[in-house]
Amino acid sequence: MKTCYLIVLDSLGIGGASDAAVFGDEGSNTYKAIYPYVNAPCLHSLGFDNIDGIDFGAPVVLPEASFARLVEKSAGKDTTTGHYEIAGLIVRSPHPTYPDGFPARIIDKLCAAWGVDGVLGNKAASGTEIIKELGEEHEKTGLPIVYTSADSVLQIAASVETFGLDRLYDCYEKARKIMSGKDSVGRIIARPFARDKQGKFYRTPDRRDYALLPPAKTVLNALAENGTEVVSVGKISDIFCGYGITKAIPAHGNKEVGDGILNYQAEKDALVFANFVDFDMVYGHRNDVKGYADCLNAFDGILPDILKKIGDDDMLIITADHGCDPSTPSTDHSRENVPLLIYTKGKKAKNLGTIDGFYYIAERIADFFGVKYTVKEVDAAPND
Repeated sequence: MKTCYLIVLDSLGIGGASDAAVFGDEGSNTYKAIYPYVNAPCLHSLGFDNIDGIDFGAPVVLPEASFARLVEKSAGKDTTTGHYEIAGLIVRSPHPTYPDGFPARIIDKLCAAWGVDGVLGNKAASGTEIIKELGEEHEKTGLPIVYTSADSVLQIAASVETFGLDRLYDCYEKARKIMSGKDSVGRIIARPFARDKQGKFYRTPDRRDYALLPPAKTVLNALAENGTEVVSVGKISDIFCGYGITKAIPAHGNKEVGDGILNYQAEKDALVFANFVDFDMVYGHRNDVKGYADCLNAFDGILPDILKKIGDDDMLIITADHGCDPSTPSTDHSRENVPLLIYTKGKKAKNLGTIDGFYYIAERIADFFGVKYTVKEVDAAPND
């Protein structure tokens, strides 16, 4: 019996993407931005600072893990696209984006489905800032807050106290049906919020993501069809709409994700696929450089316990899905290369250099479990 633990440190890019300027991200480097505050001895000993392009770090002489810099081949810098490629799908054309807000034809359909006279916001915005700006008006009018970002996403924010969580989830379900065809955004996100004792708005942990079914089978499907357990920890199941997932462990925030990994006990061959979301959601999008670094330091604090779970026949992979440089004026994702660490107990580490394609991970996982899987080029086409 063997287990592969695949960990995505959501948005921990390492800069250097050759096409960053095309995405408006020239010079972005998430890891470099937080490096002055990083204290991550376990990642350091694995060889994180040995990776190509990290010329500001302190490489070790004998790294414990093989390491590489991964270059994204897909045409996007969002969560869905990054995870698709990690799982073996190269996305040639991304899902649609709405940087200027959603057109009237979409808003009218949403309002009719939700039974409201209008929406608030309808612009690209930071999630924490828009509830500060429009939270009170939302409470007074009962109109849901709709917003987007540079990613292909429609987000719906509403108060759990005045609008209601079940009603918000109902709006979220109906929005997914409307955002189809040429308007098939990568994700619909329900963003519930409330007030604290001081009357300040805060987002509750009851977020839900509703992605599209992947346009083709991923390595997750190949594993599941071969009898391997495919375990999602955190938002992975949402990203893939459960496609290829055999067991989902819910988790909100990095601590719960870490606990989910540590508490999981394999009973058969298994891929444990986990996303540590706080890097991106809590710190990257809020331009909190120090908080992002502290988040990485906290992950490094539980990494020794994760390494203890790696048996002689197991493998640990640590990577990222895109960047989100917290030191730039933008609060959006950044087009960056990402790190790759592959730890197998007792095996000599190698410098794998720079590798074209996040899909290298899918290929390694397929080889590890001895299943056949062919990487595919796809369009983020309507699949409704």
